Amino acid sequence: MLHRRLLHLAGAAPGAICALAALGVALCGVHVTFAVLAGEAVAAVVHGRGQVLALLLLLGVVAAVRAVLVWAQEPLAARTGVAVRVRLRARLLRQLQAVPAGERDSGRAAATVLDGVNGVDAYCTRYLPQLVVTAVVPLGVVLLVGTYSPAAAGVLAGSAAVAVLLPRLGDARLVRHGRLRWQRFEELAGDYVEALQSIPLLRSFGASERAGDRLAGRAEALRTSTMHQLRWSMVDTGVGVLAMQLGVVLAVVVTLVDAARGILPVAGAITVLLLARECFRPVTDLARHWHAGYLGLTAVDGFDRLLSARSAVTDDGTRSRPASSPAAVALEQVTYRYPGTDVGVTDVTLHIAPGETLAVVGPSGSGKSTLARLLERDVDPDLGTVRVDGADLRTFDRAARVRSVVVVPQDPALFAWTVRDNLRLYRPGATDAELEDAARAAEVHDVLLALPQGYSTVLAEDGAQLSGGQRQRLAVARALVSRAPVLVLDEVTSALDPETERRLVRTVAGRAGHRTTIVVAHRAGACAHADRWIALEGGRVVGSGDGPPTERVLAGADR
Repeated sequence: MLHRRLLHLAGAAPGAICALAALGVALCGVHVTFAVLAGEAVAAVVHGRGQVLALLLLLGVVAAVRAVLVWAQEPLAARTGVAVRVRLRARLLRQLQAVPAGERDSGRAAATVLDGVNGVDAYCTRYLPQLVVTAVVPLGVVLLVGTYSPAAAGVLAGSAAVAVLLPRLGDARLVRHGRLRWQRFEELAGDYVEALQSIPLLRSFGASERAGDRLAGRAEALRTSTMHQLRWSMVDTGVGVLAMQLGVVLAVVVTLVDAARGILPVAGAITVLLLARECFRPVTDLARHWHAGYLGLTAVDGFDRLLSARSAVTDDGTRSRPASSPAAVALEQVTYRYPGTDVGVTDVTLHIAPGETLAVVGPSGSGKSTLARLLERDVDPDLGTVRVDGADLRTFDRAARVRSVVVVPQDPALFAWTVRDNLRLYRPGATDAELEDAARAAEVHDVLLALPQGYSTVLAEDGAQLSGGQRQRLAVARALVSRAPVLVLDEVTSALDPETERRLVRTVAGRAGHRTTIVVAHRAGACAHADRWIALEGGRVVGSGDGPPTERVLAGADR
């Protein structure tokens, strides 16, 4: 089955596929040659002719050629498969990178990028070349058999046609059911990822059993769908195998009848019997490769869903120079709505002077974190402009943007790298002394020294061996190492006790001379050193003032 959309997605190289098909045809030609020579050799032995040794030598040469073709075919298939996987995965990951974090489904994306792409590899490097081989070789073998026995050739032609074409009638049905199965597979993968990420929370609420029952139900639905699909596949396979077996048997009967009547000599009869096997070899291989590449066909919906996801940001700009330090920040009539909702920010205009510390307060859902995401360029505004250092943030290329604005979220991401590598995320060239200085400023140096290998300790996934407050402080230290001209702290002290929060904020404020700082907070301690504050509600600026926000302002923001 040819699938133009899948070939387009894979970006498959037609030259490599044609080369693989040519090698496959040549390999089958070698098998046919071996069968003809073997028939001649058997006849020579039966009749006692003296050319047996020469025929055996020719068979050895043919076997050597076959080995060379197999040696050439497999590396080419492997290289082509790697190229297909790399090209398609790179495209999928680029698209995934542009999708806002809150709109990604990690389980579905992983299933598509891993299992789905592997299926495309098999489809392009195994199934498609074998499809060409199957279209060419059986016809050639039938024509060759016709020179020995027209009756046997007719039997093989009819059987081969049934074995090739009849199962193909069910391919569309298999793909249709396979796409439903793939959807259930993606859903199960997403549920598993979500459950694994939420194990402590599920346990604390006593919901582990309910989550397990849900996963079991999803798994049973997938098993049922898979078994239903296998039943249809077995029917198609059975029909094809039956046609091939009957074809061989009938060809044997016709050949023996011709030989008994003296129409076909012994050498010709033996050759026809050997060629009957070679007629169906490509058909057998096609069925095997169809099942290997079938996963790629069923994953098309997953590819399309991921590639058609709304990109939150436009392409990177061309400005390679980061913002000066400290940098001015401006939002000019900025509006952004999350897809399918009326949640976000509306007509926000805000100017922050270089080196200023601004506190942003407001109730949950008021748009505070949306402002942080706009500054990080996780999303682009629907209307208006975000400027840093006087330039539209969209004009910065990726490297310049990362060096200009660093956002520390409430729940920071830590990687299964060493502590040093995590701290150097934004500035790989930072020295050990700079790392330790930033860690001291973030009140996390002693914590890191207490780890088994200190700063060389490899963190568990997402820094699981650290507490919530320690993870937040490590993320603040990482931001300080970056030396970014604009620093956005989004509820980064929520897991700290008031005294630690007070010391950390005082230290960060003392280092704020070379950067502009935006603090998103609910508590007075987090914004005690703010030069100015604004209050958001319903995505709009509803209040502002000089100095840190008062308790009355914070109380109103938390209502």
